[in-house]
Amino acid sequence: MTVTVRPAVAGDSDGVASIWYDGWRDGHLGHVPDELVAVRTEESFGTRAAQRVADTTVALVGDEVAGFVMVVGDEVEQVYVARDHRGSGVAGALLTEAERQVKANGHGEAWLAVATGNGRARRFYERNGWADGGAFDYPAAVEGGTIPVPCHRYVKSV
Repeated sequence: MTVTVRPAVAGDSDGVASIWYDGWRDGHLGHVPDELVAVRTEESFGTRAAQRVADTTVALVGDEVAGFVMVVGDEVEQVYVARDHRGSGVAGALLTEAERQVKANGHGEAWLAVATGNGRARRFYERNGWADGGAFDYPAAVEGGTIPVPCHRYVKSV
């Protein structure tokens, strides 16, 4: 299987939204405040994916969007892989690209937030050389403000 990583284009936003919605639910339900779950509707992911195309890099397997990552400054904001492509190397390719982007943005260290209860993601980052920098409340942006989400801050020198 060949994985191609490239900047997202507007036509990728539906695929990104679908992966993001499914993956977010897999990793966050039961681990984030109910008020955040209530506003993270399927429609909200469609809107957010379309708004974030410029920050998004996609991984393609054939012509299919198999996963994506969003990087802003030194933060790796989102890393998601379609259920059918988990365990196939797509996530590793995206994480490597995210680390490259953080370095290209002029930073020596990348960071990301993982919901405290998302053990699968936490193990993945640790296997890829990221260190748990400790617990903190991530301010999840919602219309009208933020909702604090119990997370762990993972860091890696790039």
